[in-house]
Amino acid sequence: MSGGGPRQRGGGSAERPPPGLRRGELLGSKRKQKLLLIHQALMSDPVAVETLRGAAVSEGGLLTDEIRRKVWPKLLSVNVYNLPPKPGRAVRRNHKDYTQVQLDVNRSTRRFPQGMRPEQRQVLQEQLIDLILHILRAHPELHYYQGYHDIAVTLLLVAGERMGSALLEKLSTHHLRDFMDPTMDSTKHILNYLMPILQRESLCLHDFMLRAEVGTIFALSWLITWYGHVLTSFPHVLRLYDFFLASHPLLPVYFAAAIVLHREEEVLACDCDMPSVHQLLSQIPQNLPYESLLSRALQLFQRHPHTELAKQAALQHHKSISIGTFTAFQLAASRQRPDSVLRSQKQQDSAHPEAAALLPTAGHSPLVKAAVWGISATLGAAALAVTQTALEWAPEFLLQLF
Repeated sequence: MSGGGPRQRGGGSAERPPPGLRRGELLGSKRKQKLLLIHQALMSDPVAVETLRGAAVSEGGLLTDEIRRKVWPKLLSVNVYNLPPKPGRAVRRNHKDYTQVQLDVNRSTRRFPQGMRPEQRQVLQEQLIDLILHILRAHPELHYYQGYHDIAVTLLLVAGERMGSALLEKLSTHHLRDFMDPTMDSTKHILNYLMPILQRESLCLHDFMLRAEVGTIFALSWLITWYGHVLTSFPHVLRLYDFFLASHPLLPVYFAAAIVLHREEEVLACDCDMPSVHQLLSQIPQNLPYESLLSRALQLFQRHPHTELAKQAALQHHKSISIGTFTAFQLAASRQRPDSVLRSQKQQDSAHPEAAALLPTAGHSPLVKAAVWGISATLGAAALAVTQTALEWAPEFLLQLF
């Protein structure tokens, strides 16, 4: 969605800043507009989820972890005032996956921020083990796979234990559901969408890969971890998660197609055999143009609908739970109430008023008052009306506008 259309190579389609306005100022202005748009969508009743999806998909994604903690729950229909309790150590008792989960988590040290003290990381790793086993114990129909922890750790680092648990549960029963079957059949089905996309976009590349007999296994770790296992930059991972959380469950496959198409010249230049092509494609360059690739993935999704791809023989005989339930999932998300309403309901109906502290309430800080004045001066009178409710929502969000 970045820019609304394909970008020309060399940046030829980039917008020129208006006369007298430097590029940095233009980007800053766009950032403020996006922040205000997100805030308005969150305060709408019902929540304007389509607007939030557009913000998550568009260039730059959701900008900060604080905003992600507001928006990700809405994208997944999670009520932050009705979160599950923190997973306890009891979930480990006699669980068949405990040993494998522990091994995978212990090997995941690079997924934690650089510079984090070992004792801090160890606490988070223990939380991660409990988080994963909590979901598996609550849903016996779900089966653990290696790579699941890569998704779980991303949610834990951004959202914490309780919200991370709720987000992971929704993802596991919807977007990731096909990966959590007892066999790999459903996962193979998802992977089978990749080659038809390549065939429609570049017959030369498609045929080369068929001759090399490389298959699609090179993209397996990309899909089942939402690229968390193969990318070293956490900001890049978060950008992809913004995009995928707001999109159809097959968008990670279309993004894989965009990566392969982007590297077409490299692929065609290597030896046409399975080891050579597999080694090249399984190593994702860390300096990819992520925004343009996300934009291309969205264009591919629109140009080659999965319903058309599924008509091909390799796809038509398998029923995907993730794909089949997505329309109902989207419909449920469109009926959510704003957090201000949910907070009031929780305060009235719950016997545990401490839950109301999940989202900050505003005081009468001079800094917040200055923020309100700054919004009206920077974005105009219309923005000032929005801030009347913003003071009850999250003052620190307003301060990001400056």
